[in-house]
Amino acid sequence: MTMSEKILWEKLKGKSLNGSKFRGQHPIDKYIVDFYCHSAKLVIELDGSIHELEEQKEYDLGRTSELQELGLKILRFKNEEVLDTLNLVLKRITEALK
Repeated sequence: MTMSEKILWEKLKGKSLNGSKFRGQHPIDKYIVDFYCHSAKLVIELDGSIHELEEQKEYDLGRTSELQELGLKILRFKNEEVLDTLNLVLKRITEALK
């Protein structure tokens, strides 16, 4: 896990956020997502600098599309967002859980 994943996991694990159960590094179809809440069908992905590369952006778009076709909501955050504005990240996640 990256540092930002560890920080976010501390806030998500054990039903700490809104009483919702999250799983870390969870397999869905042919992918492994960073965090997943089954009851809300919510996927959370954290993106490092590699996600700025054009070929990675294309891959991420395809991956997001395939996961959405499974009826899942996808939230993507940059690692820096978690490190610098964790409260805003948690607020967006909480809103998506509703």
